Amino acid sequence: RLLNSRDFRKVREKGKSSQGRLLRLRVLKDSAAQTSRIGFVTSKRVGGAVDRNKTRRRLREIIRADRPRLAPGFDIVVVAKSTAASATFDELRAEWLLLARRLSILPDSQ
Repeated sequence: RLLNSRDFRKVREKGKSSQGRLLRLRVLKDSAAQTSRIGFVTSKRVGGAVDRNKTRRRLREIIRADRPRLAPGFDIVVVAKSTAASATFDELRAEWLLLARRLSILPDSQ
């Protein structure tokens, strides 16, 4: 996982970004890494603590299911927008798949 602010800042400053209605995805290729690392950002704009935690749990589960197909060697930051708290699991999953394919970290076929 991405944990420290230095890694988040590096992805924000040097990485590629794509956004949708619910999420913003930023990725940075790390040639030395064998696996991809993922970090989540859910600010207070998403809602109260319950809403933020629920959104984070949903996003972790969505990405956990796609982890084996994820391209190795990327640092990925998933930023939840304020509309993500009221979105359904399927809406979040569809947006994740769209953005991940757009940034070429997931193959097109399922």
